[in-house]
Amino acid sequence: MKKIKSALLLLISTIFLLTSCNKNLDPNRPIGAEEKRRKNIEEGRGASLGGLLGNVGGTNYEFSSSNPMWRASLETLDFLPLTTVDYSGGVIITDWYSQGGNQESIKLTVRFLSNEVRSDSLKIIVHKKTCKTVSNCVTKISKSNLIKDELRSTILRKAALFEKSDKQKK
Repeated sequence: MKKIKSALLLLISTIFLLTSCNKNLDPNRPIGAEEKRRKNIEEGRGASLGGLLGNVGGTNYEFSSSNPMWRASLETLDFLPLTTVDYSGGVIITDWYSQGGNQESIKLTVRFLSNEVRSDSLKIIVHKKTCKTVSNCVTKISKSNLIKDELRSTILRKAALFEKSDKQKK
């Protein structure tokens, strides 16, 4: 009798789980990421502070291509392999990079604190890894400001040029 009860309970719970997973999906829903993005833009969907505060209407999308600091950073770091590029989170993280057979590698993290073209709008962290052997590596944040200052200067110069060019187009 216990076996029948447990089998019946298992059957009922399985049916319940399977039917609860059945959502009424729109057969015309977009499948690919690009199609979903296009449909959301057309319908005015998207996460925005205005939408969270109840201001439903006219969503303002600010794409990464309109941000001169973002564009300048990507252009400056284009020779490095990138592991994380998150415009909405305001962060770019590179993979470990070394020149030639060097035992030292660097990894960069660029955080955007503001969209304004100013030196304090960027936080750049340089991680340095030194390996004596493949399994014997030491990782630390670089104390040297040389790479940080050079990167910041290059990004700001390019961002200023992008901003100037964008203003002339308008």
